[in-house]
Amino acid sequence: MADMEEQRGRRCGGPPWARGGPAGTRWQGPPWWNHRGAEEEGGARPRWPWRSTLLLAAFVMVGSKFAAEAQPAREQLDALARTLLLGGALLLLWRQRYPAVVMCGTAASALVYFSAGYPYGPVFLTVALACFSAVLAGHRRLAWAALGTLWAVHLLVGHWLYRRLPPDGDPASSWGEEVALAAWIVAILAVSELARARREQWDRDRAERRQAARRRADEERLRIARELHDVLAHSISVINVQAGVGLALLDSDPEQARTALTTIKAASKEALGEVRQVLDTLRTPGDAPRAPAPGLGRLPELVEQAAGAGLTVAVEDRDGSRDLSPGADLAAFRIVQEALTNVVRHSGSRHARVCVERTGDALRLRIDDDGPATGEEAGGSGNGLAGMRERAAALGGTIEAGPREDGGFRVLAVLPLKKSRMPEEDR
Repeated sequence: MADMEEQRGRRCGGPPWARGGPAGTRWQGPPWWNHRGAEEEGGARPRWPWRSTLLLAAFVMVGSKFAAEAQPAREQLDALARTLLLGGALLLLWRQRYPAVVMCGTAASALVYFSAGYPYGPVFLTVALACFSAVLAGHRRLAWAALGTLWAVHLLVGHWLYRRLPPDGDPASSWGEEVALAAWIVAILAVSELARARREQWDRDRAERRQAARRRADEERLRIARELHDVLAHSISVINVQAGVGLALLDSDPEQARTALTTIKAASKEALGEVRQVLDTLRTPGDAPRAPAPGLGRLPELVEQAAGAGLTVAVEDRDGSRDLSPGADLAAFRIVQEALTNVVRHSGSRHARVCVERTGDALRLRIDDDGPATGEEAGGSGNGLAGMRERAAALGGTIEAGPREDGGFRVLAVLPLKKSRMPEEDR
């Protein structure tokens, strides 16, 4: 069930185009986009980006050749130029593993390339992609510093050192070129920062969805634990009492012992059925239960089971069990069941009273016994009362449990019946 909720969580959030596709799938971006998350979750290291790197290297080499033909006044491509172009492009193979080193390496190769007087061209694409990877990996200051240094050196070469560097007779760079280069650098950084902010937002959304899925799984486990506790505690208490009666009367009154064994058989059969119903929700998540959840309509069965354990229960229903939502009906039944179980286990009284009453928008449940307590835990500090309080709190209600002034013990539950406060499992 938690897996289904997690799959639903993966399909919400993100841009609209990320929500389509078959059930359980979601566009996660290109392979390099989530490489950091894969490593953090214990997955394999990111793959080598061979295809994109080789395509970019080929584009840089071919593009630079055409750029050289269009700029005859610049130095023509030689072995050093091709080494710088190819080396800067191949460095991008490591951009996912060592983004800071690749950022510095591509910036240095581009700096040496244009300082040597070679023609301008797609060499700056390698710097742009390296900057993008470095910013996404969190090396923001390094990326800004590298591109700032690149622009500063270009400014220095174009206006002060051009006489000492090739090509011979090269004039000073125009300020328009410097402004264009600065705009190009700012655009690269802006796009990189935008992509970084978007990915961080998606990472936060993904973490929130995982946390919500874990929270729903914890709530589901708690609900199942409460169900199993309520079913088993009541049935095992009845079985324990009847087993004691059967053992005591086995020789002296075989017929009464037979009646006790019959009660044990009926209680164990019902307990097995309810446990199977709870476990079926784990085996077939999302399917409808095979049997309806118990509610106050089964109070007569509860009274009969209590009678089998030697407890006489008087029920007063003041129009309280009619038209209840499934969640409130189940919670009310389990609270009464647990309260009667506690009477059987911890009270010396063999009489109990159950009052079910609707007052306005609330359901009131009152379970009384005349006591006295038979054990040290008669005050109710165990899991039984804790489970009742959790059920009531899930509906926005309250539980009061404690000794009465005239002796005995009382459990008083108030459950709101407003639909707006129903828990998610009831909707």
